Amino acid sequence: MKWIAILIVVAIIGSSSGSWAGEPTSFLSLEAKIPLGQVSGRIDHLAIDLHRKRLFVAELGNDSVGVVDLGAGKTERTLTGLREPQGVGYEPTTDTLYVANAADGSVRLFEGQELKAVGRIDLGDDADNVRIDPRGKRVFIGYGKGALAILDPTSRAKVRDIPLPGHPESFQLDPESDRAFVNVPDAQQVAVVNLFAGRQTATWHFPQARANFPMAFDVVSRQVFVAYRRPAKLVAFNVDDGRIESTLDLCDDADDLFVDQRRNRLYVTCGEGVVDIFERRGGEIVRLGHVPTSSGTRTSLFVPELDRLFVAVRATFREPAAIWVFRPTP
Repeated sequence: MKWIAILIVVAIIGSSSGSWAGEPTSFLSLEAKIPLGQVSGRIDHLAIDLHRKRLFVAELGNDSVGVVDLGAGKTERTLTGLREPQGVGYEPTTDTLYVANAADGSVRLFEGQELKAVGRIDLGDDADNVRIDPRGKRVFIGYGKGALAILDPTSRAKVRDIPLPGHPESFQLDPESDRAFVNVPDAQQVAVVNLFAGRQTATWHFPQARANFPMAFDVVSRQVFVAYRRPAKLVAFNVDDGRIESTLDLCDDADDLFVDQRRNRLYVTCGEGVVDIFERRGGEIVRLGHVPTSSGTRTSLFVPELDRLFVAVRATFREPAAIWVFRPTP
């Protein structure tokens, strides 16, 4: 994919970072930085419109969503008037962007090329992570003191709530069953939910750690990966029975976690200012190393179709807020 010269810098930075187990760390090459404009404060989650190659950035501290044209390498526009946007999700069959807002619990809907405002769904409190289910044509949003809302993208309305024992953070959908796995840090658990029945059916625990925020689902190994913050640990759960199969040390303040199936890798972005990199080798998970970002950089999005990791870097006194584009290597 071609990235235009307006992108600020091209550099390979992996070789300058630390390593574990004698492994080199040039597993991510910093390909570009795309400025987000006058954006201050915390940046939350990201989503992608693959057809138009647009990246959506929840600029929570700015009450806005940045729209990045990846082909042109620039911020195309900014959606304003939001209330602490946390989660974003693009639903392609209806060409609709969903934006979940923490401050007022609303979900704002924007449609088409022009991102015209076409609706609002009020969930009531702390609307957070968004997941799109292409198989079932549903939109899931975690919110409040403990619920997953199920939205119908055709009617653009909430059709159901699934109760949980606390506010849901990251959650993942099992593409081979009607289950979801939900981080519920307030209850110190991973909740296993039957989406058809609309209820929690199992509870997984890792009592040695708390504050489980990011999560990823590996369809190949059939494992759910959960990152804990206190202490910083990466834990692999068996998807069938919740057995703990691996436990590894992790960078501090993790907030996003993704699986790179092509390379059998995991990427974890952490607020301490690094991306931690792990590799699945048979039945083992090995920590390869990390690449530096910037302090407070916690969120990212790995897009397999583009083979890129997009990392949201908040503004500092040295540089404006930007999306750093990493190309996995080799």
